[in-house]
Amino acid sequence: MRKVRHVLGISGGKDSAALAIYMKNNYPHLDIEYYTCDTGKELDETYKLIENLEVYLGKKIIKLKATGDSPELPFDHFLKMYGGFLPSSNSRWCTKKLKLEPFERYVGNDLVISYVGIRGDEEREGYISTKTNIQSIFPFRKNIWSEDVVRSALANENITQILQFHAGLEQNAKSERFAEILRTTLTPSFILERKLNLLLDLDTKQLNAVVHEFLKKTSYPLATEPHFPLIDNEDILVRDDIFKILEESGVGVPEYYKKVSFEINGKTGAYSRSRSGCFFCFFQQKIEWIWLYEQHPELFKKAMEYEGDGYTWMQDEKLEELLVPERMAKIKEDFIKRASKNQNQQSSYLLDILDEQEGVGCAACFI
Repeated sequence: MRKVRHVLGISGGKDSAALAIYMKNNYPHLDIEYYTCDTGKELDETYKLIENLEVYLGKKIIKLKATGDSPELPFDHFLKMYGGFLPSSNSRWCTKKLKLEPFERYVGNDLVISYVGIRGDEEREGYISTKTNIQSIFPFRKNIWSEDVVRSALANENITQILQFHAGLEQNAKSERFAEILRTTLTPSFILERKLNLLLDLDTKQLNAVVHEFLKKTSYPLATEPHFPLIDNEDILVRDDIFKILEESGVGVPEYYKKVSFEINGKTGAYSRSRSGCFFCFFQQKIEWIWLYEQHPELFKKAMEYEGDGYTWMQDEKLEELLVPERMAKIKEDFIKRASKNQNQQSSYLLDILDEQEGVGCAACFI
């Protein structure tokens, strides 16, 4: 029987770091490989977080480099290959070349369980590999399974099979109702999401056990695992839980999440960064570009140097245009107005105000 590898990617952000701590504390017997894809353009705070994590985990975090032995930093190597064409939301060659391809080379054709730090309060699926030997698991969510697994397990054509698996489990007071839901055919008025949520709300462990039994008859990596400890997992972790894990572990919250006060035209505000990843990430908001300019001016200057030959980080303006005093003041004032309207403005890390676009833009950066 082929051995299954358990891997967890460290993006340098809070969620994946908290997940690594969570897995070590709750599933210490799992031999998890921790890795990170180094673009060469991360903030120093990211590298510091990785160092702290290595100490806590007692393991090295494997650094995957997209360019092998090339003397160039990975991003610069591929930027040259693309003729100076900067990545954008419509052309994310950075994610493909710097994150996905190194990861898929790293795991090769091995059977792999990849743990992903998407929180219970997020409405997104994250990266699902097209390679059948890689299976994603989401320990922070009520539903730990990926969409493809749920869609297959609860499909109408598999109802008979899934009921047989359920009948083979230890029964409890909820089992009869559970079987009734399993038996119900999906229709336009009874969609997959509703069926899944009914089952999760009724008995999460029972659903996980049924799905695991189903997977044993498939080619998914978990088919080879006679017991998977996370089928008993009923935890749901949200944003506050993530910060609590980081702080209580001593690993700490990356400095770039912490708010910094500023004044503009007699008004006071505070800004921070909402994401890990490259310092010039094109998904960051304009207030975050201002944060970068004022907190890391040397990095902002480097980001400006990348713009040229018609290529810019933002579609509507160049970085140098942000530095016009009137423009910078407008961005800050607009941000203060938006923050004042936000009911969650008391957040210690401003992530509610920044609408935390991290997971939206860089879902694939958090394999």
